Amino acid sequence: MLENKKIIGTDYQLTFRMILTGFLLLLAYMALFSLLLLTGIPIFFVLIFGVGMVFFQYYMSDKLVLKTTRAKVVSAEEEPFLHQTIEKLSHAAGIPKPRNIAVMDMEAPNAFATGRSPKHATVAVTTGLMKKLSNDELEAVLGHELAHIKNRDVMVMTWASLIVVIAGYLMQMLFWMSLFGGFGGSRREGGGQAAAMMMAAYVGVIIIYFISQILISTLSRYRELAADRDGSIICGSPSNLASALRKISGQIALIPEKDLRQVEHANAFFIIPALQGNAIASLMSSHPKTEMRIEKLNQLQTDYWQLFK
Repeated sequence: MLENKKIIGTDYQLTFRMILTGFLLLLAYMALFSLLLLTGIPIFFVLIFGVGMVFFQYYMSDKLVLKTTRAKVVSAEEEPFLHQTIEKLSHAAGIPKPRNIAVMDMEAPNAFATGRSPKHATVAVTTGLMKKLSNDELEAVLGHELAHIKNRDVMVMTWASLIVVIAGYLMQMLFWMSLFGGFGGSRREGGGQAAAMMMAAYVGVIIIYFISQILISTLSRYRELAADRDGSIICGSPSNLASALRKISGQIALIPEKDLRQVEHANAFFIIPALQGNAIASLMSSHPKTEMRIEKLNQLQTDYWQLFK
């Protein structure tokens, strides 16, 4: 269980990568606000809009994801094993049992966790997951999802995405300004210089937007690796999670794409994305490659054997 984390130790390399990614995001924020100062666009107005959007997403994430995935909240009488397992793992992780436990009527095996805090969390699994995994594998998947809750990943990723919300809004604002205002035009004194400055700001915002997207996707992949590690320590068996990931990945490949697109909007929440991208899209993927995750879990299992043999 979780006390094994002290024995196994911390993955300092992964921790350093997350800190470095966070620092690079901070630099992107600084660059974005420098552009705002340069162009004279009111920072306060833009911040209010961005923070408002993120607050809505932050506080409504569990309700929105449940609605869009059509997941049904189930009672302990309806799914006793699910409730008992989550309660046991929550105790091992040192967090409250999630407020909502839900089931999605979906053949593809998958699961997700959401919610703004451990006290306002939701864990959901598909019917396909419960049918296709063994009890030990299901427990490992639930451990992974509870690790996301313990690590407050929804909060971290939601607020990290603030820069994308702001930059996206600015891109639209500057685009419409270029259509109707010509970025200041050349009819007024200094209009040409103002237009050049606004055009430079527009290009700069686009660059910051895409760099921030890459950084946030990178941070998300690192958080998934951390949840794999912490979740397997919570349940006490990295090999069970590795086996579960292998099964889930194999089964998702057999599901028709038209069925998977029903939950495309919740892709980032799942333990394995329902829709896989190509090699270029993997740069923007919220999840690491499944093969790499399994390899790391197998190495962690080897560490377990060496420590406890």
